[in-house]
Amino acid sequence: THCISSAASDVYKRQADIPARPSKMRRSDFMDSHSRHLRTMPRRRAPLASASPEAALRDNLFFCDGEGEAHLPLLTAGVDEAGRGPLAGPVCAAAVILDPENPIEGLADSKKLSAKKREALAPIIRERALAWGIGWATVEEIDRVNILNATYLAMERAVAALKSRSGSVTPEYILIDGNRRPPHLPCMSDTIVKGDDKVPAISAASILAKTARDHWMAELDQKWPAYGFAKHAGYGTAQHIDALKRLGPCPEHRTTFEPIKSMLSEKKTRHPFDAAANPLSQA
Repeated sequence: THCISSAASDVYKRQADIPARPSKMRRSDFMDSHSRHLRTMPRRRAPLASASPEAALRDNLFFCDGEGEAHLPLLTAGVDEAGRGPLAGPVCAAAVILDPENPIEGLADSKKLSAKKREALAPIIRERALAWGIGWATVEEIDRVNILNATYLAMERAVAALKSRSGSVTPEYILIDGNRRPPHLPCMSDTIVKGDDKVPAISAASILAKTARDHWMAELDQKWPAYGFAKHAGYGTAQHIDALKRLGPCPEHRTTFEPIKSMLSEKKTRHPFDAAANPLSQA
């Protein structure tokens, strides 16, 4: 079951109350007609019923339709990231638009799920979601613009990469885990602290981001086996720190993160790294 608050549970139920498309109408036509309706909706906030946290959450999540009825737009994307804290590897973000007609059981914050459970849910999310996308920011980008701005880049790329079976999708509303939002998004957005544990679409995004990054780090482990990337995904575990002390950093390490920054400062060296050869690098 979802590990979410009562308010967020109400969010999910009310989102699922969106009328089902007629049986003979193609999903793409239904989405288009719903989008046209939502674009004509007054973009004013639903009034708060009280000052409670639950009411504040509902106010963040719902729009009024002009007649006092509040609901989420159909094309609401949840966005989350994985890999802000590691000493090595890229940061990854995912964006997911869930299908109210195909709810997914077991969605929760990816950090609270076992690796086996995350791997089981990831293909289900990709199959049942209306649209999903993955975005990356490279190690060089992290070192150049700092981890926060690199995370923004990854999130913006994930939203831009949203695709359904019929092609690219632009969301009408975006919910982002945490308390900061990227500056360049294509529509209105809100942040939700611990959203990956409250809002199913953000939970789904956290799972896709985490599994995608884990797979990437497992591939890096094949190239740099001495560091143990497959085991710790680049985080600063005792094993990882020991390998850094013995071997020094490799080109996949973030040179602006400690203790790597101090190590390189002492040695006055840096491993050569050709960004053009990195498949994650984007303009």
